[in-house]
Amino acid sequence: MDFQVVVLAGGFSLVPLVSKEVPKALLPVANRPVLSYVLDLLEQKNLKDLIVVVEGESAALAVSAWISSTYIDRLHVQVAAVPEDVGTAGALRAIHRRLNAKDILVVSGDLVCDVPPGAVAAAHRRHDAVVTALLCSAPVSGPSDSGSSGAKDKAKKPGRYNIIALDPTKQFLLHIAAGAEVEKDIRVQKSILRAVSQMEICADLMDAHMYAFKRSVLLDVLNQNETYQSLRRDVLPYLVRSQLRSELLSNGVQSDENGNGTDAMQNIKILPSQLLANASTPSFHELFALGPDGSASMTRKTHKCCVYIANKSKYCARLNSIQAFSDINRDVVGDANHLSGYSFSAHNNVIHPSAVLGSKTTVGPQCVLGDGSLMGDKCSVKKSVIGRHCRIGSNVKVVSSVIMDHVTIGDGCSILGSVICSNVQLQERVVLKDCQVEAGFVVTAGSEYKAESLAKNEKL
Repeated sequence: MDFQVVVLAGGFSLVPLVSKEVPKALLPVANRPVLSYVLDLLEQKNLKDLIVVVEGESAALAVSAWISSTYIDRLHVQVAAVPEDVGTAGALRAIHRRLNAKDILVVSGDLVCDVPPGAVAAAHRRHDAVVTALLCSAPVSGPSDSGSSGAKDKAKKPGRYNIIALDPTKQFLLHIAAGAEVEKDIRVQKSILRAVSQMEICADLMDAHMYAFKRSVLLDVLNQNETYQSLRRDVLPYLVRSQLRSELLSNGVQSDENGNGTDAMQNIKILPSQLLANASTPSFHELFALGPDGSASMTRKTHKCCVYIANKSKYCARLNSIQAFSDINRDVVGDANHLSGYSFSAHNNVIHPSAVLGSKTTVGPQCVLGDGSLMGDKCSVKKSVIGRHCRIGSNVKVVSSVIMDHVTIGDGCSILGSVICSNVQLQERVVLKDCQVEAGFVVTAGSEYKAESLAKNEKL
């Protein structure tokens, strides 16, 4: 597949889970950096020549060092550092001189999925599209598009879904809105409505942030719209809005994005029966380009915005919020454990051979216990991930939580639904429920916290 692959691996969002030592791309999912899931997926499909884009010099150095040590002789990776907070579109704009293939496959570095990238690429080539987006079933809890790094990120807030409009065959993208835009009135280009006659509105699909772009069109959009920062919020909606923008070459009259223009365009009517029934019949783009009388005498320029919808059996999630971090860790050691790369025991868990368990300590199903970790007597671990070289005392309960590397937990602690970052020390009898604890933080003995973010500083 002669696509150039770009992985957008982010920087330091999701405070307090990240640190200068652990940028977002290296946050652990089942004790593996989240970026490894995308790199492994690409490697499995023989996509081994990659550009990994990271925001911030220090994050880029950390990611580059990890890739060099982990994927040596396996992948050829260029790590490109771009300024922080430039956004996904800004990141591609910053590396535009490195983009030289006809088509570019752009993948988010926080994507955890088992959808083959080749399927997206094939759909893109089949339709000769300017963009093809991977859509997946939205998680039950609802996607978090905010990427919240706020203190509590209780994620108990209502999920903001994408509103996506597709043609009847679900191959072409007619409208997309996300986040705050969902609360506004839906406005669809008149030219698109006239051409397609009917559309299907979906609120149960997620934009997975895997896109195939025609390079020339992508770079034109980025260069002509220097304020665009986001592929999802800016570039993709722009391409969708303008896909039936047309030029009537016979008289030089050009229509605007709303489909306003000559009377001939205003009178376009295409019956539903004319819409494509399968990939071998004309799409509404071709029918639109023929003109209202069915002739090709009036040549209209169109471009195609397509989608590839993953089968519902496929796993697809993005680590774009604190809640998503917890959910993905749970899934990858649970129902989606085929993604973890581990061989699970007969008890449906993974306990590293070097880990030591005390008397009457139990590690339940859907758990991972990392290399060199020690647990005292009468501990209980359920549906949780415990990192490497942790020291856990006696009578400790850990439920539905993620504990990163080198954490010390005193006797009698109870941890429920929480994320404990590396090098944290919990003294005796600490109780945490739905909390996040920043790397290196010390929680004093007997403390109890609920839905709190424990951090030394508001910002890194």
